[in-house]
Amino acid sequence: MIRVEAVEKWYGGFQAVQRLDLHIRKGEVFGFLGPNGAGKTTTIRMLSGVLLPTKGRIFIGGIDIAQDPVGSKRLVGYIPDRPYLYDKLTAREFLRFVGGMYGVSSQDITTRSERLLTEHDLLHRADELVEAFSHGMKQRLVLSAALLHEPPVLIVDEPMVGLDPHGVHKLKDRFRELGAEGRAVFMSTHSLDVAQEVCDRIGILYGGRLVASGTVDELLAGGGRDLEEVFMAITEEESQLRQQPLTGPLMSGRAP
Repeated sequence: MIRVEAVEKWYGGFQAVQRLDLHIRKGEVFGFLGPNGAGKTTTIRMLSGVLLPTKGRIFIGGIDIAQDPVGSKRLVGYIPDRPYLYDKLTAREFLRFVGGMYGVSSQDITTRSERLLTEHDLLHRADELVEAFSHGMKQRLVLSAALLHEPPVLIVDEPMVGLDPHGVHKLKDRFRELGAEGRAVFMSTHSLDVAQEVCDRIGILYGGRLVASGTVDELLAGGGRDLEEVFMAITEEESQLRQQPLTGPLMSGRAP
């Protein structure tokens, strides 16, 4: 459902993402990990069509996002790391607003809103202003909005930030359900325990480059008691490699 082919992103002379290749299949929950500044959010913004890659191609459901940006966006539910909500709308009004932007019929908006609000434990607060919602309730409302047009792809940036354990548990269950329903879920997170529990496959980004990928079992096979230990070992090794001075033949063999 998501295919990334040799994608690069440059900001002037700075390369934020280096020749990235990924393939996320239908029904797969993919965890995208990396330290701050690794290029995760830039990658997610390219996948969602907010940014275009400098080089390479991205396909969503077989659609090239550069060739048909509107068509590709219809296939995606996107939850950014800092989603914006209209606090003076009720939850039901907010969903109606989002559904209208995606061209969902009025009847479908009503039916789907009731279902999603019920699934995300918000129906009893559906007619209250969003400004009265807790952080966890707002997160569940944003997820409801992202699923309202029934996209086959869900792209999520840091969904667990600020949630209490109960909220984290609910979202973990929901992401598993979405994968079981056949959706492709691309999730960037710093919560390594969440990634280990929920994700079918994991990619680790460092310095804009994909330095490791595979199932949790495959990553653990290289040594490590859990994903956190593997992540720390991989990123520390990459950090040490980048701190080594480039001299002699090594320097001359690198592109300027």
